[in-house]
Amino acid sequence: MKRSASAQRSRRVHDSMGALDVPGHALWGAQTQRAVDNFAISGQRMPLVFIHAVAHIKASAAHAHASLGLLDAGIGAAIVAAADAIVAGEHDDQFPVDVFQTGSGTSTNMNVNEVIATLASRGATAVHANDHVNIGQSSNDVIPSAIQVSAAVQLKVDLLPSLRALRRSIDSKARRLRRSIKTGRTHLMDAMPLTLAQELSGWSAQLDAAEQRFADGMPRLCALPLGGSAIGTGVNVDPRYPKRAIAGLSKRTGLRFRQADNLFYGIATQDAAVELSGHLNSLAVALMKIANDLRWMNSGPLAGLGEIELPALQPGSSIMPGKVNPVIPEAVCMVCAQVMGQHTATSLAGQSGSFQLNTMLPLVANGILQSIAWLAAAMRRLAERAMEGFRVRDDVLERALARNPILVTALNPVIGYEAAARIAKTAYAEGRPVLEVARAMTDLDEATLRRLLDPAGLV
Repeated sequence: MKRSASAQRSRRVHDSMGALDVPGHALWGAQTQRAVDNFAISGQRMPLVFIHAVAHIKASAAHAHASLGLLDAGIGAAIVAAADAIVAGEHDDQFPVDVFQTGSGTSTNMNVNEVIATLASRGATAVHANDHVNIGQSSNDVIPSAIQVSAAVQLKVDLLPSLRALRRSIDSKARRLRRSIKTGRTHLMDAMPLTLAQELSGWSAQLDAAEQRFADGMPRLCALPLGGSAIGTGVNVDPRYPKRAIAGLSKRTGLRFRQADNLFYGIATQDAAVELSGHLNSLAVALMKIANDLRWMNSGPLAGLGEIELPALQPGSSIMPGKVNPVIPEAVCMVCAQVMGQHTATSLAGQSGSFQLNTMLPLVANGILQSIAWLAAAMRRLAERAMEGFRVRDDVLERALARNPILVTALNPVIGYEAAARIAKTAYAEGRPVLEVARAMTDLDEATLRRLLDPAGLV
């Protein structure tokens, strides 16, 4: 199919290094095009939520500078309008720079600057990407700030709501399973009984702890190095600007941002992002444990534990008819494994700053934002398509309980550990219920034995 003439056209642009052509449809300029040409590596672009965070910063900076009389009011308004259009997703195709680019993220900063300048220049006044859109800023304080802004926003609007929804689903299920008693397991071996509600309460507590960790780290995530400029000294920055710009960011996002206490720290390190990545890693560990517990409990249905039946969502085999697999827990486990890998990459990136600047900022941004998005989606699927719909096989639970030799633990205070161990071993070797063996091997009456060995009394 032939391309239209308009699609084939290009336009000539220039920067401090000279002139070059950009596609006719492109809103970006020379520096973005150089990055597109130089960094044709993965084909993976920076996450749009990150681009939108940079646009939020540009709008806040323009408004602050205009209010201080440092930027023409009309130019400031045009920049804000252009940035708002980007935040609204109207130009998402205009940010082509690869994740694997210059370590400061300068290419992405300039990509946003150039697109905003092009949009803002559609009025009567020419808007310059550096002199106007980037006034009072450096990539070195904008990009670290955008990492923290985008991550905080995504925690608020995506991850935490999904985490809470999954926890509500677990708690709701637990309330309906307070009378379902099952064999506990330690080392994958039979242990003392517990209710399914108690087992699920452990999962819920894991998620509660994860949410608390995110809440604990949020104040550090919201301390931005904006205003530090190139290395933290604030060169070319009006001292009144950062407070106004950050107040604008807070208003735009509904989050309580502030300027970092030490701007050198905020620019040279990625400690807040690495901390967040650690919390995401901990959540991934918790979710993998929950998903694997579901897989084990669902295993079988004949030759495994078979304690529950997860919803049948799709055929499980291309050759074995009727086979159904725990596909949602499996998908969740893969997400968790990938998030754990992202944490390793983010940790390595966090220590990759020599002196006054970290030089793996795009990798950090991409890693934590991908992890947030994947975990949020995985938790929604786990709640909706596994947790809420699984059915308990009470007959299987009861049959295993009746033959569980570990119930004899309840007799320890009465007959002693060694006598109880003999009963347990005999019951296991002969495949007989503990109650029956204990009746034969002790002088305790049946009523006492039933009371002591009643699983309901042991939970």
